[in-house]
Amino acid sequence: MTTYLSRRAHWHRPLMVFVSAMAILAVVSAVGVVADPRQLTGVPIWLKPFKFSVSLALYGATLAWMLSLLPRRNRVAEWAGTVVVAMGVAEMAIIVGQVLRGTTSHFNETSPLNAALWQLMGIVIMVLFAAHLVIGVVLLRRPIPDLAGRYAVRLGLGLTLLGMLVALPMVLPGQAPAVEGIAGAHSVGVADGGPGLPLVGWSTTGGDLRIGHFVGMHALQVLPILAILLNRFFGGRLDLHTRARLLVVAGGAYGALTILVTWQALRGQPLLRPDALTLAAAAALVVATATAAGAVVARRRRPEMALAA
Repeated sequence: MTTYLSRRAHWHRPLMVFVSAMAILAVVSAVGVVADPRQLTGVPIWLKPFKFSVSLALYGATLAWMLSLLPRRNRVAEWAGTVVVAMGVAEMAIIVGQVLRGTTSHFNETSPLNAALWQLMGIVIMVLFAAHLVIGVVLLRRPIPDLAGRYAVRLGLGLTLLGMLVALPMVLPGQAPAVEGIAGAHSVGVADGGPGLPLVGWSTTGGDLRIGHFVGMHALQVLPILAILLNRFFGGRLDLHTRARLLVVAGGAYGALTILVTWQALRGQPLLRPDALTLAAAAALVVATATAAGAVVARRRRPEMALAA
């Protein structure tokens, strides 16, 4: 699988231009965090553009790499990648534009303009979701030579969709605080803008729905990296089918973790202060994952059997 990392000439050009633009914006936003004294919802006003630009740079680079794994170019997938770029540009334009105006972009319906921008952002996210789904379907239907890599890419794309979906409670009617003009919230049980973890800002006094969103979205990077590590360090000891099965176990555990931290947040619990029920569920997940992984390794084929196959 690592050999595919060198196929940069085949990487989706609009996505790579987008990645470069997001990298530049991340640097500009980092400077803004330090140089601009303004704060919004309790954090530096440029922190949101910084986090979003870094996240979108990683997302775009990973999608471009995944599209390069296709045996031949696929117009549908390439068009979907271009749609992702357009939606990413639109989303960042709204976020940065609102920062320049000194106000929030998310959940903001305090004026007709703010409401229109927030509703437009909702449309942008739905279109991006659909484009991501199209890329997932294409990669599901096209063979990828490396078996572990195949499962990593497909599960990563699917779990990223889950990561997008677990953000939906942020905008449900019951999540909107009793504040005029505010149409949703990240936090559960406490107001947005309270004490939070460094950099990410996740609430330390209540639940935070951004955690499940973050975990699910980054399956796109975590599972392919795991596939690369399995191939590099265990390629001589584990046959390709065993490595692929371990990827399936990891994907299942990752999806369960995404649901677990979202469930914890919906119950108003900070990430680092789980109750006994959350700890029991986490322990059950660890035991189930370790048991499944152990069973996969125990039934692996011996090297000479794998070679004969």
